[in-house]
Amino acid sequence: MRILHTSDWHIGRTFHGVDLLADQTRVLRAIAELVTERGIDVVVVPGDVYDRSIPSSDAVAVCNAGFEAIREAGAVIVATSGNHDSPVRLGAGAAFAAHGGLHLITRVSQIDNPVVLDDEYGSVLFYGIPYLEPEITRAELGVPGARSHQEIVDAAMDRVRADAGRRGGRTVVLAHAFVVGAEPSESERSISVGGVETVSASSFDGADYVALGHLHSPQTVAETVRYSGSPLPYSFGERTHRKAVFVVDLDASGVTAVDRVDLPVVRGLSRLEGTLDELLADPAHAEAEDHYVSAVLTDPIRPLDAMRRLQERFPFAVHVEWQRPAGSTEGSYRDKVRGRSDREIAAAFLTDVRSDPSARELGWIDEALREVDRRRGVGEAAGTVRTDVA
Repeated sequence: MRILHTSDWHIGRTFHGVDLLADQTRVLRAIAELVTERGIDVVVVPGDVYDRSIPSSDAVAVCNAGFEAIREAGAVIVATSGNHDSPVRLGAGAAFAAHGGLHLITRVSQIDNPVVLDDEYGSVLFYGIPYLEPEITRAELGVPGARSHQEIVDAAMDRVRADAGRRGGRTVVLAHAFVVGAEPSESERSISVGGVETVSASSFDGADYVALGHLHSPQTVAETVRYSGSPLPYSFGERTHRKAVFVVDLDASGVTAVDRVDLPVVRGLSRLEGTLDELLADPAHAEAEDHYVSAVLTDPIRPLDAMRRLQERFPFAVHVEWQRPAGSTEGSYRDKVRGRSDREIAAAFLTDVRSDPSARELGWIDEALREVDRRRGVGEAAGTVRTDVA
């Protein structure tokens, strides 16, 4: 049997406010093409199929089209819910969908009820451990005192091993968890609510292959315990990742090979730094013109309308920040204002956040300061001091 391990699709996610549905459509088509090219029998998706518990209608349409393309390519699908999914919504119609080759495991009661698929060597048992919040699931798992994800996953795997022992056959476990030794990236949402979030890899002992979800970079915890990562980068911290899936071969004795297959880059990510004029003119940045761009501007004065101007060259620019040039922020606030008049301090503030004030604006500052002095004088004459005037 040949299995393709992918995870963390996060259908419906946005990237700095930009809709990613078109990119997600393209990468799901690429996965379906791999199913055909590699002769995949089963695609496993251990959690975070959607990015939110109530996905938009467009996100549902993209996800369904992805499932359909994979099924048409010839693979059965086994998927679980993650910490972003709603178990109830993702699992709606699961019994009906299973007849069409889409098996959705989203409830505690399904953990020891595997999807059983056969090849020439016998049965392969696919067990799903969806994301399990300790506070919500500990009673149903029979561990009412559990507080950590470790205790919860151990209880779930006890059920899996007991059932697999009764049935016999090779076992593949899908689990959405943060396993010790793996490296997170900045686009994952913490799952520490309700207890300690990490789980030991030894919790999954006894399984022939463990397909993990939650972390977004492809990585190997142990030879048969792996994260496939997300199919697209979801933060600029992932711009150096090459997204991938794992193709797993099983024979009568278990796993015989695990191959990493890189996915196509739908759109690159670039982080650029320099003055606005430099970024707009430098031919070295030509490759980034078709990338999602995060720009750090180093102009001495914050440029006006920077994003619009950036997007004239980089239409997929999604983030811009101004970083004050080195040396201009040295010293404490007290050092900066010592010996300066109120007028100089107010003018310097305008220069810092925008540009040098005009003569007219300096006139407004003078007028405002005179009014402050006048009010203070009135208060002192009356024997009181106003504290509500800066």
